This record gives sequence, C-alpha cells and structure tokens, in this order.
Amino acid sequence: MTNHTHVLAVLHSDPQRVLRQVAIEVGITERAVQRIVQDLEEGGFIRREKVGRQNRYDVLTNQSLRHPIEAHRKIGDLLQLINK
Repeated sequence: MTNHTHVLAVLHSDPQRVLRQVAIEVGITERAVQRIVQDLEEGGFIRREKVGRQNRYDVLTNQSLRHPIEAHRKIGDLLQLINK
C-alpha cells in the first residue's frame, strides 16, 4: 500500500489524530504527512475542519478511487478491506 493509503486509514480510524502521531504510526516524516494530507484534500478525498486549536479530518468514503483500474470502487471499500 502507498503512504497515501496508510495516512487515509489512520485518519479514518481517528479523525482528530495530530499529524505528528500519524507520521510516527505510518513511519514517515511529519512534513511528508503534511504533503499527503494536502494532496488528499486537494483531490477531494478528505475534508479538514478546524476544531479549536486542532484539525479534524473527515475521510470522504463515497469518493471513487483515483486510478482507472479501481475507479469503480470507493474509498470506503478500500478502508473496509484494510480494517477486516
């Protein structure tokens, strides 16, 4: 799986997790997680909401996967498969 998928899975399991914790869990730098989150947000896969001083990340599970081979599947389908 890609780092993008790992970040999505972590944020889906805990939408209020800080990016430093995501980086530790995924095993990449915090800066890399920031770039991935920006990528995912620009791609319409997550929505960031400011809650007090922290962010909450909502994974948009009804969005189709990006690659043409998997475009008939939704993000939620992938996350269900990962979490089984």
